[in-house]
Amino acid sequence: MHIVEDVTKTSETFPNVVLTVGSFDGIHLGHRHILEDVVRKAKAMDGTPALLTMTPHPREYFSPDNAPNLLCDFQKKIDLLEELGIEVVYVLPFNEDTSAMPAESFIENLLHDRCQTKSLIVGHDCRFGKDARGTFEMLREMAGELGYEVEQVPPINVAAERVSSTLIRERILLGDLETVENLLGRRYSVSGQVQSGRGIGATIGFPTANIKPFHTAIPAQGVYIAEALVGDNAIPAAVNIGIAPTIRNEDITIEAHLLDFDEGITGRDIEIVFHKRVRPERKFPDRDALVEQISKDVQTVRNYFGI
Repeated sequence: MHIVEDVTKTSETFPNVVLTVGSFDGIHLGHRHILEDVVRKAKAMDGTPALLTMTPHPREYFSPDNAPNLLCDFQKKIDLLEELGIEVVYVLPFNEDTSAMPAESFIENLLHDRCQTKSLIVGHDCRFGKDARGTFEMLREMAGELGYEVEQVPPINVAAERVSSTLIRERILLGDLETVENLLGRRYSVSGQVQSGRGIGATIGFPTANIKPFHTAIPAQGVYIAEALVGDNAIPAAVNIGIAPTIRNEDITIEAHLLDFDEGITGRDIEIVFHKRVRPERKFPDRDALVEQISKDVQTVRNYFGI
């Protein structure tokens, strides 16, 4: 995987670039359909499968107080793109200058001059340029003059619903991970860094890794069966998302009890892969009742993984 950190300044060239354009937050089934077409077309042309994406997300830039809950961080996006066969990622820094770029300039200056696109494959909802005036029709009109091919990929439906990042965000916030998995084509995960906590879990026999997420789409409050990916290890985990009301009332936290694992991992990156929601979070009358329920939750995780 090669990352071009600023497409507006690059002079790097690649053979027969087959390109798609978009935020591609989460790399869901609809995205995968487009990316698979890009890789297939590039192979047929002996070319380079590539993607042009924006950072930050345009809605983060225009509405920072009402930004979307992102489904993955940039590194996770890169990992998923590489798994699917994308070889080059062009990054468009989304700022005052680039957000004001007319759609025609976006096509001519970026897609043609910088990326040297030979074939362009876009989704059904592709929009670009100032005020999102760029459309598939505009791409098609300019294709002959600039010498690239262009095609549009229709949306993907699952259970009669169009797959979209917005729909997936809604289902994540409800804790409906089964639907999310069907829409993503993979289990949903949250990446973050393990931070020092108050150590309360250890005092009741269930030490936890307290996770500060790198992105913002967090499942509904509750207890989950999950795996914690730490380095090359996949460790079964009982994960609580919430405010731990029996012990304290604070901001929402993600706390993972890693089964049969006692290594110090504070400061390390971790990825929590969610399998199933066990129950909603609730307040218990005392700590003994809480410990009893946690013991049951951990046993549920053991039974699920057969350990």
